[in-house]
Amino acid sequence: MSWHARLQLDYTVEGPTTRTVARYQHDGPLRILQSLYPEGDGICHNVLVHPPGGLVGGDTLDITATVGPGAHGLVTTPGATRFYRSTGPLALQRSHLTLAEGARLEWLPLEALCYSACNAENHLTLNLAPGAECMGWDVTALGLPHADQPFVQGRFVQHLTVPGLWLERGVIDAADERLLQSPLGLAGQRCMASMFFAAGTALDRNRRDAALDAARAVMDAHPTLTATAGATSPNAQMVVVRVLAPQVEPAMQLLKAVRMAWRKEMWALQGEAPRIWAM
Repeated sequence: MSWHARLQLDYTVEGPTTRTVARYQHDGPLRILQSLYPEGDGICHNVLVHPPGGLVGGDTLDITATVGPGAHGLVTTPGATRFYRSTGPLALQRSHLTLAEGARLEWLPLEALCYSACNAENHLTLNLAPGAECMGWDVTALGLPHADQPFVQGRFVQHLTVPGLWLERGVIDAADERLLQSPLGLAGQRCMASMFFAAGTALDRNRRDAALDAARAVMDAHPTLTATAGATSPNAQMVVVRVLAPQVEPAMQLLKAVRMAWRKEMWALQGEAPRIWAM
């Protein structure tokens, strides 16, 4: 039996204290936990929960998040998203994020784990109004190296896009040894990550350079990923970090450090980590 779950999450500014409030509707096993305000009323932290814990062939997760003018939302997950083995049907996750003028969103789901023999796709679409800014990442691991379960069968498709600005699309097939092993591909690494800072209006050159410098300083200080991580600015509205790692932990450690640096540099905020990460 396949499941189709849907979540609509909306952030708006309400009341005299300009509190960011999250409201949501859902169908199926997909919802958010209680809103938290560890940084005050202006930033609303939410944890997105999928009780089954993973997707099998035929399952679909549809996540839509909108952030109203001046609101600031933060979304993360309590653990990894798992794409389990499939006997043929596709397992699909789609996330569509829309930010209004002056809105901010931190999209910080923990990693996706692609089990051997999965047949999975992950789509993320981000739309930004003028003045809106979004910081987010996407982390994917192939197989379960700690459990000695390599990714030897299966197919995973990744599709990340900011329409008109950026498109990152990849097809990873376990049979494609050239892609998986070549120095021009994954070079034997089994975790790949992309992190982005995207704006609805062109970033000032000094601000863009500061974001690049902050990310590169974090990479230079990392004990193992200096040679397999890089930061670029593909256009005037984006800064992108890409990482290859042998497993999830060092990649996530680096991205969390970049997030803290970008928060301080781009938004003059401290690097308040979601409480769920410490559990």
